[in-house]
Order: sequence, then structure tokens, then C-alpha cells
Amino acid sequence: MKIVIENINQNLANALRRCGYHFERQHTDTDEVSAARDLGAGGFPRFHCYAKLAGKDMHINLHLDQKRPVYRGTSAHGGEYEGDVVEQEAARIKSILNK
Repeated sequence: MKIVIENINQNLANALRRCGYHFERQHTDTDEVSAARDLGAGGFPRFHCYAKLAGKDMHINLHLDQKRPVYRGTSAHGGEYEGDVVEQEAARIKSILNK
């Protein structure tokens, strides 16, 4: 699910931390930050997002990882990109960052 927060007045790391996300890595080729918010023991399930700044706006691509990748060396996972749970998390993020 794609989210846009207009006129964000803080950096990506601080904004995501306010929402309960922890930094995973910086993707230098795309200028995106990868971050996650764990929901269960062992790191899964978790909300996972890629965020970047475009001018003054923050663009977030959010999904729910249900489980750890199955095959070593792949990025395949049980991700959900839409649905009630993802929509609720998107609304929660918007309410925090639009204050």
C-alpha cells in the first residue's frame, strides 16, 4: 500500500521511529530507507516499509510480512500489500505523522 505524507518536516529515520519502526538499511541505488515494526516474537509477522523523500513529501510503500523468506538467498515472503490490517496500519502512520 502506498502512502504519501505531504510537507513532512523531519528526516525519514525520525519519522519512522515515531511510528514504532526500526531502521533496517539504506538503499543507496533508490534513496529509500527500509524499516520494520515487529508484531511477533522472532521478528515475524511484521510491518515492513520502504520510504523516501520526494521534495517535501514522504512516500511510503507498506506491506505486512507474515513469515520469514522460505528459501535461502531469495526475497520471497508471505507479504500482504492490501487488506484491513494494512489499511489500519496506514491510517495509524498517517495519524502520527500528520500531527
